[in-house]
Amino acid sequence: MTLIKSISGIRGTIGGTVGEGLTPLDIVKFTSAYGTWAINKTGIKKIVLGRDARISGDMVNNLVIGTLQGLGIDVIDLGLSTTPTVEIAVPAEKAAGGIILTASHNPKQWNALKLLNADGEFINDAEGKAVLEIAENSDFKYAEVNDLGKVYTDKNYLKEHIDQILALPLVDVEAIAKADFKIVIDCVNSTGGIFVPALLKALGVKTVYELFCEPDGIFPHNPEPLPENLTALSKEVLQKRADLGIAVDPDVDRLCFVCEDGNMFGEEYTLVAVADYVLKHTPGNTVSNLSSTRALRDVTEKAGCEYHAAAVGEVNVVTKMKEVNAIIGGEGNGGVIYPELHYGRDALVGIALFLTHLAKFGRSVSNLRSTYPGYFISKNKITLTPDMDIDALLLKVEDKYKKQPYSTIDGLKIEFDKEWVHLRRSNTEPIIRIYSEGNSETVANNLANKIIADIKEILN
Repeated sequence: MTLIKSISGIRGTIGGTVGEGLTPLDIVKFTSAYGTWAINKTGIKKIVLGRDARISGDMVNNLVIGTLQGLGIDVIDLGLSTTPTVEIAVPAEKAAGGIILTASHNPKQWNALKLLNADGEFINDAEGKAVLEIAENSDFKYAEVNDLGKVYTDKNYLKEHIDQILALPLVDVEAIAKADFKIVIDCVNSTGGIFVPALLKALGVKTVYELFCEPDGIFPHNPEPLPENLTALSKEVLQKRADLGIAVDPDVDRLCFVCEDGNMFGEEYTLVAVADYVLKHTPGNTVSNLSSTRALRDVTEKAGCEYHAAAVGEVNVVTKMKEVNAIIGGEGNGGVIYPELHYGRDALVGIALFLTHLAKFGRSVSNLRSTYPGYFISKNKITLTPDMDIDALLLKVEDKYKKQPYSTIDGLKIEFDKEWVHLRRSNTEPIIRIYSEGNSETVANNLANKIIADIKEILN
């Protein structure tokens, strides 16, 4: 069993021994800590709650609601929802924060408490550490019987989220409806099966073929929207002669597309395409994390604008976006952050912007993909002994390549013209993750192998 406590929330496998899995006692403990932190931070006794459709969701939801009530906190329960919908609801409700019960792309045995601040954004490093400290010390006090929190069920935020997307100046419902797209969707039997069809209908898409849209939490395949998990979607796109396929993860903050020919558009290129469209109409800065494709930088600079890199992690990308006043940003895992709506990865707004872009482009999805630089990312890792000083090792690699442009804001990223390699230490195990990118799979793999050889030479 696994329990991972980090700034982004509490994530673990359901069941097992207390402290070693996401057990009921662990859920109560960390909910108590977060609720206490939220009250201390804001003085507000109101939290927004939503969940994806995974099979443990109902059990976890009941425990979280009861615990928050026990702290004297009122709960706005959105029920089956999405991560971006909860992010929108928190400031709208003037709540102290929000909790999303989702383990994102993790398999069904996982669940998690994702924690938001009063702005509907993920809590930062310092705030996360404060929550963990409260939990460690059991520093919480529960309410007397007359002061228990109340529960309010609100099912209106599906419509509210979609209405806000439709109101965006760059979302052109008329153009999308006129294009008369035929679309296949794979929502992995989670809440995307509720939200994505509703969005497409509101956008004027008349022909939608639904794959795995029953929100029962029984994932038909690994829920991470990677090519190897989307073979059924690709096959259905070809069989239905659809214009494109759309896939989301269980909490609907990651988005990727399948071209009309059954090939993958590439999750790295979701943000690239959406940013391309946004930049054409509202020039400005862009941001992605250091491990995302260089294609976003190319598209940004082609538009005469400036690209910025952030450390890996949504909260770090959002921080950098605010710092440079970026008009769009996100991550190469299919995460689009469009601050005109809110500061969080949002597959729904990504769909609306992409379909507008495609409608105005007037040709196929594969044609659109061919207009962007072709890069390939190779992902590798080196396992080290637990006592190895990884920081010292990275410093030696940095010294070896000190004549190249490099960044140390998150591990070590070294640039070689339009190729790059990014080395990051894992927060949970003694490994170095090595991401490299080149204009072909061979180039990317060769670059990774060169750096791996350098590391082994240093170790020897």
